[in-house]
Amino acid sequence: MARGDLARRGVRLHHPVTPWLLLLPGLAVLAAFSLFPFLTTVRDAFTDARTLVPGHWVGLRNFRDMLRDEQFWVALRNSALYVVLVVPFTVLLPLLLALLVHKRLPGMGFFRAAFYTPVVASVVAVALIWSWMLDDRGLVNGILKALGAGPVSFLGDSWLLLFSAMALTVWKGLGYYMVIYLAALANVPRELHEAAAVDGAGPLRRFASVTVPAVRSTMVLVGALSSVSACKVFSEVFLLAGPTGGPAGEDTTLVMLVQRTGTGLDGRVGYASALSLVVFVIALLLMLLVLRAGRGGNAADREGHR
Repeated sequence: MARGDLARRGVRLHHPVTPWLLLLPGLAVLAAFSLFPFLTTVRDAFTDARTLVPGHWVGLRNFRDMLRDEQFWVALRNSALYVVLVVPFTVLLPLLLALLVHKRLPGMGFFRAAFYTPVVASVVAVALIWSWMLDDRGLVNGILKALGAGPVSFLGDSWLLLFSAMALTVWKGLGYYMVIYLAALANVPRELHEAAAVDGAGPLRRFASVTVPAVRSTMVLVGALSSVSACKVFSEVFLLAGPTGGPAGEDTTLVMLVQRTGTGLDGRVGYASALSLVVFVIALLLMLLVLRAGRGGNAADREGHR
């Protein structure tokens, strides 16, 4: 309907600029706190800037130094392990948890709230509790000692410390991704499960042939979110390993290396910006890879249905 017809009918029309005026405060905040820092980081990645000292253009020198930095390869290895080992668990375990609490049973609301509690808890408080539990004289080693096993140095061994941080990340994210899956499961028609049950399909068969295809897009979303989060993990490892990154810095991640390099009165802001740019590119590639794999899986399902 034309604007003149609407005006004759008494419909009050707003000026075309009005929506943009309403968006202006949000866009201003986005530009000030996201776009401008990002562009500044990209610029500083090609300079030798330091804290409180403007840098000079050095081209790709920061990236060449990065390739010769042994600590960078250690951090890249740890971040890659985080993605490879954490993402599968954060995709599958919340789905199984959502299937468990999706059932309409008495008291299930309590379990939903209990599983979601770690999400709203402070990561600092949670990490401190875990560090106390995993300490040589903590709860876990106390139980192991009662069972006749020797104390395990969860926080003293670099590999055990890294795996402990991964377990903390998975545990804390279970409730968040569970809620996402619950929203997806609510849209799965019960008739599909009933028809599969009539055809003789058991619980595992129904899970593989009905539930997984119905929530595949949600699994892709969770995979993309958890991949980016695992790539830029910081708090869990930092709080368990300390600012040095564990024994001899062997548990340092990429974001921890950015923080360590770019802070302080003599921080190498240019080099830290180059590291940040690498983290951004890796996270972007991971997200695109997961989304592409998800589209490929959906295409294969459509071909199979044909």
